Amino acid sequence: MGMESWPSKFIYVRCFLLLLLNVTHCFLLVQTQALGQVDECSALLQFKESFAINKSVSAYPLAYPKVAFWTLEGDQNRSNCCSWDGVECDEDSGHVVGLNLSSSCLYGSINSSNSLFRLVHLQRLDLSDNHFNFSEIPSRFGQDLSSLTYLNLSNSLFYCQIPSEISMLSKLSTLDLSYNSLKLPAYSDSLKLTKGNMRSLVQNSTNLKQLHLNWVVIQSTVPDILVNASSLTSLQLGNCELNGEFPAGIFYLPNLEVLVLNGNSNLTGYFPTFNRSNFFKELAVAYTNFSGQLPSSLGNLHSLQLLDISYSHFSPLVPSSLGNLTQLSYLDMSFFSLGPEIQDTSSFYGVSSNFSTGQITWSWVGKLTTIHLGNAGIKGEFLSFVANLTRLSTLILMGNNFQGEIPGSLFQLKNLEYLDLSSNNLTVEFDQFSKLKKLKVLRLSDNKLSLQSKPNLGATFPQLQVLELVSCNLTEFPEFLKYQYELSYLGFCYNSIHGQIPKWVWNATRETLITLHLSHNFLTGFDQDPIILPWKNLNSLDLQSNMLQGTLPVPPQSIRNYVVRDNNYSGDISPSFCNLNYLQALDLSNNSLSGMLPRCLGNSSSLEILDLRHNSFHGSIPQICPAENSLKMVDLSNNQLQGKVPGSMANCTHLEFLSLGNNQLSDIFPSWLGALPALQYLSLRSNGFHGMIGKPATNHEFPMLCIIDLSNNGFSGKLPSNYLDNWNSMKFVDDENHQIYFRVSPTSKRSNTYADSYDVPYSITTTAKGVELKYDATPSQLRLIDFSSNRFEGEIPAGIIGNLRALHSLNLSNNALTGQILSSLGNLTALESLDLSRNQLSGRIPGNLAQLNFLAYFNVSHNHLLGPIPLGQQFGTFLEDSYQGNSGLCGKPLSKKCDSSISLPPSIFEEDEDSGFQIALDWYVVLPGVVSGLIVGVVAGNFWISKNHEWFLEKFSRKRQPRGTRGRRGHRN
Repeated sequence: MGMESWPSKFIYVRCFLLLLLNVTHCFLLVQTQALGQVDECSALLQFKESFAINKSVSAYPLAYPKVAFWTLEGDQNRSNCCSWDGVECDEDSGHVVGLNLSSSCLYGSINSSNSLFRLVHLQRLDLSDNHFNFSEIPSRFGQDLSSLTYLNLSNSLFYCQIPSEISMLSKLSTLDLSYNSLKLPAYSDSLKLTKGNMRSLVQNSTNLKQLHLNWVVIQSTVPDILVNASSLTSLQLGNCELNGEFPAGIFYLPNLEVLVLNGNSNLTGYFPTFNRSNFFKELAVAYTNFSGQLPSSLGNLHSLQLLDISYSHFSPLVPSSLGNLTQLSYLDMSFFSLGPEIQDTSSFYGVSSNFSTGQITWSWVGKLTTIHLGNAGIKGEFLSFVANLTRLSTLILMGNNFQGEIPGSLFQLKNLEYLDLSSNNLTVEFDQFSKLKKLKVLRLSDNKLSLQSKPNLGATFPQLQVLELVSCNLTEFPEFLKYQYELSYLGFCYNSIHGQIPKWVWNATRETLITLHLSHNFLTGFDQDPIILPWKNLNSLDLQSNMLQGTLPVPPQSIRNYVVRDNNYSGDISPSFCNLNYLQALDLSNNSLSGMLPRCLGNSSSLEILDLRHNSFHGSIPQICPAENSLKMVDLSNNQLQGKVPGSMANCTHLEFLSLGNNQLSDIFPSWLGALPALQYLSLRSNGFHGMIGKPATNHEFPMLCIIDLSNNGFSGKLPSNYLDNWNSMKFVDDENHQIYFRVSPTSKRSNTYADSYDVPYSITTTAKGVELKYDATPSQLRLIDFSSNRFEGEIPAGIIGNLRALHSLNLSNNALTGQILSSLGNLTALESLDLSRNQLSGRIPGNLAQLNFLAYFNVSHNHLLGPIPLGQQFGTFLEDSYQGNSGLCGKPLSKKCDSSISLPPSIFEEDEDSGFQIALDWYVVLPGVVSGLIVGVVAGNFWISKNHEWFLEKFSRKRQPRGTRGRRGHRN
C-alpha cells in the first residue's frame, strides 16, 4: 500500500484530536456531575443530622425513620445517595430530583439555613407527617427550589404565614399544606395564607392540578381567580374559615374531580345545575352554610363516589335522581336538615322530591359501601331496605329515633365492618351480632340491649377493635370479652357495673388496648391490683366517678390521658409519673391523695393538663415549666400547699388556666405571670398573699385575662388601676369567639386511630353574696374580677373600671375603700353582679346605675352612703339587706322614707307605690347552648323577682358541697 497523502494524515490527526477533546469534555462533565452529587449527598446528610428521630410524631401506623439508613460507604468523595431510602435521582444528570420523607418520624425545626435548599434540582418533595416544631415555612422554598412540581408539607406542624415566595413556584402541579393547625380557632398555632398570596399562587402556577389547603387559616372570601384555574383536578379548602359566597363558576371547571369545602361555617353557596360533562368523584360541603334545593341534575354526576352534605342547610327535598349515581359508595347526610317532611321512615324510603310518595325504591343503594345518616331526624321503624345493602361496610345511624327491634336482615350483611346505632330506641338480643363475621366496630350506646348471651357466644363472636356500650344498663363485664384479643377501644361509661375489673378483661386485651373508658360506674378496683397497669399500649384511661381506692396504679409509658378524678384513691403520687414522656393530661382531682408533690412533676415537655385540685397535698409547689413545655392548664386549688409560686412558671408560655386558690401559700403578687401571653383565668383566692400589687412592667400585662380572683388574701395599697387599664379582654365582647364554654383542648394526638382526646372545660368557683357558685363549665363570654376580702384602700378607679364594658361581675367587698361610687360604673352595661359592701364608701348611689338592665345582684351594705336609693329597673328587685349599715340611705326597700326636700336621683321610671311594681328578670342555668345570664343564673325561665329575691338566690344558687357529701354520679365535666 502506498504512502498516505499528507491531507489524509491531517484528517486522521484532526479526528483524533476531536475525539480526545470530546472524551476530555465528557470526563470533565462526569466529574462535575459527580462533584455536584457529592455536594447533594452531603446536603442530605446535613439535613438528616438537623433532626431528632421520634417515632411518636408520625401518625401513619407504618411510619419509620427513612433517614436512619442514610450513610456514605467507601470513598467519601463518590456519590451513592441515589440508592438511599426516599431519594430519587435523574438517570441522565445524576442530580437529586425527588425526596420522599413522608412519615419519617422527623422532629425538629426547618429554617432558611437548612441544607435542604442546596438541592436546587428538586422536582418532587414530600415532608408530610413529621413534626417540624412549629417552624415557619422558609421563603427559600420558593426562591431556591424553583423546579418543584410537587410539594407536600401537610400534617407536619408548620405555622405562621405562608411566605409569598411560594407563589414563585410556577411549575407546581401539586401543593399540599393541609392539616398543620392543631385546632380551630387557634391562631397562634395555625398556618395562615393571605387572600393575595393565594391569588398570586393560582395566577402564577398555571399547571396547578391539586391544591390542598385544609385547615390553613385564610379568613377571607374565595378568590374569584380560581374560576380560571382550568387545570385543577382537586381543590380542598376544608376548615379554612372562608366566608362570603362560594363562586359557582368553580363547579364548572372542566377537569375538577374533587371539591372539599367542609368546616367553613360562614361560607354560603348553592349547587348549580350540573351537566354530564362534570367529572366530580368527591363533593363535600359538610358544616357549611350551603343552602337551597338539591338540584335534580345531581343525577348527572355519574362518576360521583362520595357525597357529603352533612350539617348543611339544604332544603330537605332530596331528588329521586340520586338513584342515578351508580358509582356512589359514600353518602353522608348526617345532621342534615331533613325537616318536617320526614315524620317517619315510610316516607324516607322514597327519597322522592317530596318525601311522601314512596314511589321510588332504594334498590340503587345496594352499590353503597358507606351510609352516614347520623342525627338526621329520622324516626319510625328501622330502615327496611338494609337487606339490599350487600356491599355495605359502614352503616352509621346514630342519634335518630328508630323504634322497635333491629330486623334480622341487618345481620345478613356479610361485609359489614362498622356499625353505629347509638342513641336510638332499638331493642336487640346481643348475640345476634355474632352473625356479622367481619364486624370490627360496634357502637350501641343508649339503646335497650339484652345481654342475655348464649354460653358459647365468646367463641363465635367476631373479633372487634371497637366496642362502645355507654348507658346500656350493664351491671357486669360481658363474659365474651374473655375471647376478644383485638380490642383497641372499650367504652362502658355511665353503666352500673359494680365491683372489681376482672383480670380476664386485661389478659385478653393486654397487647392491643389503646383506649379504656369505664367512667361513671361503681368500680372499686382491679382484681389482683397491679402496681403498673397491664395494658402495654394504653393511650387513654378514663376511670373518673367510680369508687376506686388504694394506691394510684402507674400507667405504661404509652399513656397520654390519665383521668381518675372523683374517686377515693389515697397515698402519694409515685415519682414514676414523671417518666411518662407522652403524658398530656393528668387529672387526679377530687380524691384523697396526700404527701408532697414529686419535684419532677410538671417537667415533661408533653404535659398540657395538670389537675390535682381537692386533695390533701402539702409542701411547696414544684418548679413547674423549668424549660420547654406545653402546659395549658394547672389546677392545684383546694390543697394544703405552702411557700411561694415558683418563678419557673414564667416559662409556661402556653398556660391558659392557673388556679392556686384555697391553699396556704405566702407570697407577694406574682407579677411576672403578666407576661404569659395566653393566660385567661387566674385564681389566687384564699391564701396568704400580701403586699401592694404595684405597677405592671409593661402596658401589655395579662393580655388575654378574662377572669381574675384574688379574694381572701392580704393584698394592700390601692387597687391596681394600671393593671386594670391593660385588660383589653374585659373591655370588648369577643363576637368572633363561637365557643360556648372556656375549655382546654390538648394538642392533636397524631397517633393511634382509637386514641381519644381529653377536652377540659374551665371549672371555677366564685363568690356572690357570700355564696359559692360553681361553674362546672364556664361560659366563654364571662368576665369577672374578685378583689374582695383584702386590705385595699383609697378610691375606686371608677374611670378605669368603667372602661371594662364586657365585665359581668365585680366584687370589691370587704376592703377599706373610700370615696364615692362614681357614675362611670354605669358604663358597665353587661354587669350582672356588683358587690361593694363592707368598705368605707360615702356619698350617694349614682342614679344611672338603675340603667344596668342585667344587674341581678347589688350590694352596698355597711358603708357610709347617704341619700335616696335609685328607683326603677333592676333596683326594684333588690332587698333591704343590700343597703343595711348605711344610716344615711333612704327610700324603698328601706323603711326610712326620704325627706321631701331631698331630690331623687334620676331613674328610668318611678315605682308605682300602689301596685308594688315588680320587674321581670331572666335567670338562666349554665347549660349547653345558653350563654346569657352568666353570673347567678341557675334555672331557665322568667321569674317575677321582688320580695322573693332572697328565696330565689338561696333556692337556685349552686353551693359547693362539703367534701365527702359531693354527688358521685354527676356528669363528666
